[in-house]
Amino acid sequence: MKILLAEDDPKVASFIINGLSENGHSVDHVTDGREALTYCLYNNCDLAILDRMMPGMDGLSVVRALRAARNQTPVLFLTALADVSDRVEGLAAGADDYLVKPFHFSELLARVVALSRRHKDNPTAPVLIVHDLSLDLLARTARRQGQVIELQSKEFALLEVLMRNAGRVVTRTMLLEQVWNFNFEPNTTVVETHVSRLRAKVDKPFDLPLIHTVRSTGYSMHGPR
Repeated sequence: MKILLAEDDPKVASFIINGLSENGHSVDHVTDGREALTYCLYNNCDLAILDRMMPGMDGLSVVRALRAARNQTPVLFLTALADVSDRVEGLAAGADDYLVKPFHFSELLARVVALSRRHKDNPTAPVLIVHDLSLDLLARTARRQGQVIELQSKEFALLEVLMRNAGRVVTRTMLLEQVWNFNFEPNTTVVETHVSRLRAKVDKPFDLPLIHTVRSTGYSMHGPR
């Protein structure tokens, strides 16, 4: 899953990010409620994990604003507010689940899996399509012309970013940030290496290439024009 984590405690955030990443999820992290709201409104993600008490905008206000905008991103509150009234208030605001700190990571992971399963049962579960290539974000499967394409976790994440931005140029820096969580551009060929591997699976066996190099900039994914 592509997950947004809104948590202003760096130790808690690092613990969650590492655990979710080890279990194959892609995690973007913000520390401010307003950033969380903007992210969910303008980016596709499968789940948002929100602290209730954050700078800029509290978690309740974020969820209420999302639901008012008819944004149905599943939301899990992760908070120290443990009273029954707090839980009721969070769920009434539009959250899908509520977990109290301190918590065991195994329980957090179980709740993430449960929310993904619930979302998968929804007939509007997200499937990205570019020409004859489809990517099921919940089943984590890729198909082209009906053929299953076996992808490693980073290849899947890379393909997801390219397909979400189909028809637009995705820079090398954007890929480093969104796939490898680098917030700077190190001297590495990791992007080029993984794009080459992805092309060997997505493009090479078929007549029409979908992944195109934009010289000195990055890559663009599109069908025939």
